[in-house]
Amino acid sequence: MTGVAGGATAGRRRSRVAPYLMVLPAIAYLGVFFVVPLWSLLRTSLSRNAGSVFLPTLEFDWAFSNYGDAFSDYRDQIIRSFGYALSATLICLVLAYPLAYVIAFKAGRWRNVVLGLVILPFFVTFLVRTLAWRIILSDDGWVVSALATVGLLPEEGRLLSTSWAVVGGLVYNFLPFMVLPLYASLERLDPRLVEAAGDLYASAPVAFRRVTLPLSMPGVVAGTLLTFIPAAGDFINAELLGTPNQFMIGNVIQSRYLELADYPTAAALSFLLMAFMLIIVVIWARIAGTEALL
Repeated sequence: MTGVAGGATAGRRRSRVAPYLMVLPAIAYLGVFFVVPLWSLLRTSLSRNAGSVFLPTLEFDWAFSNYGDAFSDYRDQIIRSFGYALSATLICLVLAYPLAYVIAFKAGRWRNVVLGLVILPFFVTFLVRTLAWRIILSDDGWVVSALATVGLLPEEGRLLSTSWAVVGGLVYNFLPFMVLPLYASLERLDPRLVEAAGDLYASAPVAFRRVTLPLSMPGVVAGTLLTFIPAAGDFINAELLGTPNQFMIGNVIQSRYLELADYPTAAALSFLLMAFMLIIVVIWARIAGTEALL
């Protein structure tokens, strides 16, 4: 009996330890590839440049002024980044919701084909896709000619190197990130609930507003976050489809890191970007309801 009791005790001990052993690799991975780089970035943001331009060095001295200087110097780029990201997110939502609805309820046997077409752009690299749009929106391209012909663009007007081009590039590149969560949320919706609303004399718009839209809110929340967050930190679209007048905060960080070797300012801007995104995510979660994130 003693051996049986001892075996049971050891079994319970192993069952308590097993979950921690299972998550240990993930914790180690996050520690090495997330916590350590983040700590290094924080130290860099609180350091000052020393040495020469050709051989820069960093001196850590709690330079919190880096954050104030970075925000005051690049406030316009920060505001522009979130403005572009918000515009792209709203446009993606307007375009993606009807598409996801059709795929979930109307596509039938063509559902997998349409989903494949949504995912197909991912088989081409982000950079190549954006370069393709640079060619499409060029001044001598067919898009500009067509818009000028129907009077939607002035004779000497252009699309490339404008805010429209940058937002359009963001919409194109991040649209699948909006479609897929919306489709996953709508696909789980029980059609009988909509039918029940109709049986209770609700019109189609009322049934959508009172049944379909609330039940699809988890997809809306997930899609908006998956679109807004990477769009706000993007720099490829502004680099290739815009000019310095359209540069976003990602372009500034890239330039400060790779061209000017101004690591403290770049690190401070990175933390400011993360802080603003975190605030926006928390506010959106409070507005939409935290249960919509689950």
